[in-house]
Parts: sequence; C-alpha cells; structure tokens
Amino acid sequence: MLFENAKKILLIQLGDIGDVVWMTPTLWALKAACPQADLFVLLREENGALLEADTAVSGTIEIKKYRGSLYERLRAQSRFIRDFRRERFDMVIDLRADDRGAIMARLSGAPVRVAQHYQGLPFWRNLFFTKLVKPRPQEKNDRGAAEQSLRIVRELGIEVQAAVPRLWVHEEVKKSASILLREAGIDIPSRWVSLNPFSRWSYKELPYHKWIEIIDWIWEEFHIVSVIIGSEAESKKAAKLADGCSGKVYNLAGRTNLVELAALLGFSSLHIGVDSAAPHIAAAVGTSTVTIYGPSDWREWAPRGEHHRVVVAEEECVPCYRKGCDNSNVSRCLENMPVEKIEETIREALISIPLPPQSA
Repeated sequence: MLFENAKKILLIQLGDIGDVVWMTPTLWALKAACPQADLFVLLREENGALLEADTAVSGTIEIKKYRGSLYERLRAQSRFIRDFRRERFDMVIDLRADDRGAIMARLSGAPVRVAQHYQGLPFWRNLFFTKLVKPRPQEKNDRGAAEQSLRIVRELGIEVQAAVPRLWVHEEVKKSASILLREAGIDIPSRWVSLNPFSRWSYKELPYHKWIEIIDWIWEEFHIVSVIIGSEAESKKAAKLADGCSGKVYNLAGRTNLVELAALLGFSSLHIGVDSAAPHIAAAVGTSTVTIYGPSDWREWAPRGEHHRVVVAEEECVPCYRKGCDNSNVSRCLENMPVEKIEETIREALISIPLPPQSA
C-alpha cells in the first residue's frame, strides 16, 4: 500500500472555511487507514483553529499573509519555506486543483506527492506530483462537498466509513462563548436562533429588508430571540440590520474568532443563513440548519441529513453558478424569493426541535 510506511503525512487544503469543514471526513478516513502516521494539515491563515480539537490531527501549518516591505515579505516567506521543508513529510496529498497547493507539495520535499489529475490546468501542475489519481465519474448519490476530497483518498485504497463533517471544540472555548452569550443577555438553555445574512460574495445574499421581516416574524410567531453572527468587517452592517428590527435580536457579528464562532453555533437551537461558511460550521457542531440558496448548487454544498433544510429559488435558471445576473453581482432569484417561503421552512425546523430543559 502506498502509505503503509508513512510516518508523517500532510494534507493540503488551501480553500475557504467551508472547504476545511468538508474535508474532515477525509482526515478520519486517512487516520483510520494509517494509525501509525502523524497527520498535519496545510491551510490558509486562521483556518487551522477549526481543527485544534480534532484528535486525528497532529498539527496544522498556516500560510500567512506577510506584511511590510518587499524585502521583509520575501525574508519571512523564505523562513517559512525553510521551516516547512524541515518537517520532512513522507507523503503529501493535495486536495484541490489550484497552483499554490501544487507548489507547496513540491516545496515540501516529500518523496510521495499525491493529487487528482485535472484536465485543462497548466501542464507543469501535474508534473509536481509523483502520483496522480483519476477518480471514477460521480454518481448522483455521491454528490456533496465532502466527496471532493474523499474521492481522492478512495483511489488510494482507503475505505470511507462516514462522509458527514464534524468539528470538535475545546471546553475552554465553549466556556468563552457561553460567557459572551450571557454578557449579551442570552440564556444558553433557552431556545434562540443564529443568523448569518452575509456572505463573502454579495450575489449569495438575501436583501436585508427580508431579514428584518424574518427576524420580526420569528419573535412574533415563536417568541424566540435571534442572534446575528458575522465577521468584524460585517459588524456595522449587522448593527444596521438589527436596528431596523422590532423583534428581539442581538448583534454578535465581529465578537468571536473562528473557533469561538463554532462554539457559539453549537449552543444555537437553529442556524439560518445564506450560502457561506457559517451553515457548514453549524452543521458540523451538531446544530440544525436552514440555508438559503440562489445561484449556487445546494446539491453540492448543503449540509447533509434530516436536520438540515434548504430554501431554493424557484427560477428555472437556478442553479446558474454565476456571480449575479447580467454581471451585476446581484441575483434576481434571491431578490424575488418570497419571505413566506423561507418562513415556512423555518417553521418546520423549529417545530421539530425539542424544547430545552428549564433552568432551576
């Protein structure tokens, strides 16, 4: 077997936060097949925090964005590459098709470098690997973001037991998140919903006035508090959105780091949001989700399982995979989506969630 003697294996996942979440089943499958090996993961800056509590991971390495003069950045990058090569990995598996992953695989100096063979990429990319796999065509029941990396390790003879992502969070991080919630006035044993109205790509976002309607409806219909989450860059937009609501809502956007966000979402009764990282994190920590999809494909990216629901635009062109209609960065399918359609799905989800135990 290709990896039977490997003592130190590196997985390269230089995608977004959601990609990191969806590759966790690949981690466990590889660890089960190679219990003798230490598994490391190469990721973008800050994404490694999501894997800190995963017992299958021996360590993470982050590619940072260096600042300063050109000389200072080149010097810092040179130190990083030197330290990176000193890790002396026996095997590297690149889980994506980008150039950076191929370059880092080659720079690692690992004697075995594995990736999927892709057509249409620069010819040199495939030359950087010692083994290229060609997964079989995907069947309909194989669809799902986890398959993007699982199909690579399957071709190495690795048996996959589970394809559902999961994230673990250290107890001290959970405690930090619980303190934040209590200071905001939110009781953890009570039912409350988290919402992410924002996406890195605005063409995936629902018009904000519809979020105001949804938040007010949740309060009026169920008397349930809403908590808006998001990044620090999104905190002002979140504050403006919260100020427009008559229902009870708290704005915690920008108040957590990535792993604290995972802990906070784990306390939420239901997560409601657009296609972004938050639904993936919420599902991976065991929280039910309702995710709103426009131009992107819910069949590939939506969380799996009976506790996760999607609201999909009804236009025939959906999913179109485009960044907005007519190069506008605005998706008419989301602009035109009836709020009642979203509320009905939220109602189904909330009714199915048992009430929390009452505090003494």
